[in-house]
Amino acid sequence: MATVLYITAHPLDPQESFSLAVGKEFMEAYRKANPNDEVVHLDLYKENIPQFDADVLRGWGKLQSGSTFGQLSDAEKSKVARLEAIVDQFVAADKYVYVSPMWNFSIPPLMKAYTDATSIPGKTFKYTQNGPVGLLHGKKALHIQASGGVYSEGPLADIEMGYSYLKKILQFYGIQSMEAILAEGTASKERAPAIKEKAIAHAKEVAKGF
Repeated sequence: MATVLYITAHPLDPQESFSLAVGKEFMEAYRKANPNDEVVHLDLYKENIPQFDADVLRGWGKLQSGSTFGQLSDAEKSKVARLEAIVDQFVAADKYVYVSPMWNFSIPPLMKAYTDATSIPGKTFKYTQNGPVGLLHGKKALHIQASGGVYSEGPLADIEMGYSYLKKILQFYGIQSMEAILAEGTASKERAPAIKEKAIAHAKEVAKGF
């Protein structure tokens, strides 16, 4: 049995969001193909994801300097403990499904905050004499992304920083198996329904072997 983190970053619902609509169909197909796997849905708009603020940085600094957890302030304790819980949950999972729209050529801020929370030395990577090394080998990931334009190829490819960013981060963690389902060109009202259906069909196929 595998554990899958289904990580969504959109404030609307599948009836209003292209990315969530595709993600919903993917997960339904995945559950049918893998009925014994555990799927944990992380709606990042409902999760408590601490920012790397003064409390977090000071709390980490105190711990690195030899202070005990009990010596931290209440705010430091709360945020540091929550960040540790987030990364531990991430490390314990076997597969990751990220679902997001492309906003301003990249991922939504809450998904960036989540990747910050999972980019912790000693958890997802470590520093060595030869540079950083990923620690999450043998896991796999998928990114479902919807965008108004086409960014996977053509003149806008150089400014695509959504899927490409997640791919780089996860490779940094040691996750080499990374797939993408892209619903591109949804800004066209005439073409959007067909684009959505094509992405859903693709998602159902990918789900069978993910």
